[in-house]
Formats: sequence, structure tokens, C-alpha cells
Amino acid sequence: MKVTVGTDIIEVERIKNAIQSNIKFAETVFTCKEIEYCESKNLSKYEHYAARFAAKEAVFKAISNSLDNKYSISWKNVEVQNDENGRPYINFIDIDIKLKDIDISLSHIKDYAIANAVVTIEE
Repeated sequence: MKVTVGTDIIEVERIKNAIQSNIKFAETVFTCKEIEYCESKNLSKYEHYAARFAAKEAVFKAISNSLDNKYSISWKNVEVQNDENGRPYINFIDIDIKLKDIDISLSHIKDYAIANAVVTIEE
């Protein structure tokens, strides 16, 4: 068993600009469930988009050594959801990866969002 970690930090303004200037950005990077969740946050929606973007990057970093090819996974293969208590978790879509466990932590403020992913990989 191997434990790997990934971390990412992003400026909220970069994600806001990408979404506002490129119609396809949000639908290319985020799943319908993620978009629905972020849009429901009204005033802080870009913080939530940025946190999910950082989470996807953190997961990519944590699992990169387990992939045959870095192009075998795309943005929408990694979906950030929240459980009934609001705790974020990762839902992998249409990808077969041998993970024992994955834990994700997100945080955001007006200007920045950060995410950490800790992955336990079966060897």
C-alpha cells in the first residue's frame, strides 16, 4: 500500500475570468452536478468553482504515478461532491483506478482556493 499527496492553490479571479470569458470553460472542466452546486452559492460561486478546480488538480497530482498515461484522465473524470454533512469527497467517473481510499480537503477565501488530496493506492 502506498500513500500519495497532492496540493493545489488557485486565484479565484483566474477561475472567474476563465468562466466569464470562455463559454465552454465551465462545461469542459466541471460536471453538471458541480456547476449546479457552485451556481447555487450566488455571491461566493467563484470561490466554490476555484476550490473544485484546485481539488481536481490536487487529485491529478496525487494519482499521477498510478496512471498509465497522464492523458488517460480528464477534468470531468474527477467530480467533487459533498456528503450529507457538507464534507467534500471525490467521485471518479468512467475511470478505472485501483485506489483504496481518497480524502480531500478544500478551503477558500475571497482571493484564493486551496485543496489537498491524500490517496491510498493498492500496489
